[in-house]
Amino acid sequence: MATADELHPLERKVLPILSNHHAFDRIVAESGLQEIEVMRAIQWLTNKGLAKVHETVVETAVLEKNGEEYRKSGLPEKRFLSVLSSSMTLEEIGTAASLSDDELKVCIGILRSRSAIKITKEGKLAINITENGRKLLQNGFLEENFLRNTFPLDVKKLREDEIMAFENLKKRKNIVRSELSKILNIELTAEGKRLLTENLDEALVEKLTPQLIKTGLYKGRKFRRYDVKSKVPLIHGGRRHFVDQSINYIKRIWLDLGFKEMQGNLVQTSFWDLDSLFVPQDHPARDMQDTFYIKEPKYGSLPPLHKHVKACHEDGWTTGSKGWRYKWSETAAKENLLRTHTTVLSAQTIAALKKEQIPAKFFSVKKVFRNEALSWKHLFEFIQVEGIVVDREANFKNLKGYLREFFRKMGFADVRIRPGHFPYTEPSAEVDVWHPVRKTWVELGGSGIFRPEVTKPLLGEEIPVLAWGIGMERTIMEYYGIKDVRELYQNDIKQLREIKLWNR
Repeated sequence: MATADELHPLERKVLPILSNHHAFDRIVAESGLQEIEVMRAIQWLTNKGLAKVHETVVETAVLEKNGEEYRKSGLPEKRFLSVLSSSMTLEEIGTAASLSDDELKVCIGILRSRSAIKITKEGKLAINITENGRKLLQNGFLEENFLRNTFPLDVKKLREDEIMAFENLKKRKNIVRSELSKILNIELTAEGKRLLTENLDEALVEKLTPQLIKTGLYKGRKFRRYDVKSKVPLIHGGRRHFVDQSINYIKRIWLDLGFKEMQGNLVQTSFWDLDSLFVPQDHPARDMQDTFYIKEPKYGSLPPLHKHVKACHEDGWTTGSKGWRYKWSETAAKENLLRTHTTVLSAQTIAALKKEQIPAKFFSVKKVFRNEALSWKHLFEFIQVEGIVVDREANFKNLKGYLREFFRKMGFADVRIRPGHFPYTEPSAEVDVWHPVRKTWVELGGSGIFRPEVTKPLLGEEIPVLAWGIGMERTIMEYYGIKDVRELYQNDIKQLREIKLWNR
């Protein structure tokens, strides 16, 4: 329930006037306020349930430039008929009646439609007035009578013949036009009338200023109350994209666990992206339909250790493996492509490690590219969470521990690690999390321990390297309530403003 001491000064000024006057214009006149001030006061009173606004749309007939002229000189069609005493040509009529070519054309159309003239062709067009034309001159034109009114006119109050004249004149150029305007009538509600009994003339302090405090003038004064529940405009401040918030959080998880971030290029050679990870050159993942190859420059260079990688592919080198048993191609290994996974960064990081830097832990949260059809669950450009642990004492139990800890911090209490297969890890494992709403396990990543065919050519010796790759988008979709992976990057302003902050 509103009280008098929470009303704005403008509301206190307007409220008493509404008890006697309801028309907006009258309220403005009585209050001595500007229109915009009265409008604000009425809006606030309406929001508080103290007043009601009734809006009526009124159509008005307004006289225009040609209409003003024809009121003085007469309508062109009347002047046309007035000079038509005998058979005359169009030129003669135009001269006698002071009509332009455009006006003559209009007159011909109007007068013929009313059978007021007869046109014959005797060498030149000859025009004669008819009996209907004489009666029209005698009785007068409806349109001319209409123009004698005092404008503007309320269309609702026009007679039937005046409405007909108005509609005819509206079709012509700059004679009359129709204007729609809104008439506001405001009345007090029962609650508004109740407030009239309170003291609306009391001077209230709007805000506490340093001057009031210093002088002590605030003592004994009454302050205007503020409604803390009143609606205010939403302010949409700048904020990080919600995907970016998630990335920063994920990075913080790994940094807190003692990992260092890996860096690398988007464009890589097939050697680093695939060959160094013991992916055979005839593997389906290397096909054009799965990988974005670079057109120019098409080829990159190979590092010196490529000879050991080649040997691993062909016969297993000194790893105890038999390799893939095919002729390894340097040309295929040199082909440039957009990296298909961030495991390429793991390979390059391992190759750059010195023995004294081991043990070491690294991670990356980077973009990768796959030549896949865009759908609700697939993107051709997405973010992969990569991690490796290079440690002579590392084992599969450690791998499971890192994965469970990561997913726990991401909000997944139930994690399942089950056997899987990847070309460059053995053992390999798929990582699933339990979806509490769907009541099912959802696959979010792959993991394992790098095979000797990967680690020995890169490190020069066989050392356990724990590795994992996780699709970031699928990991964060449930938190944001997103069902279609494309919605993560659609740049919907409403979504960006309203989506919740990342707060795991």
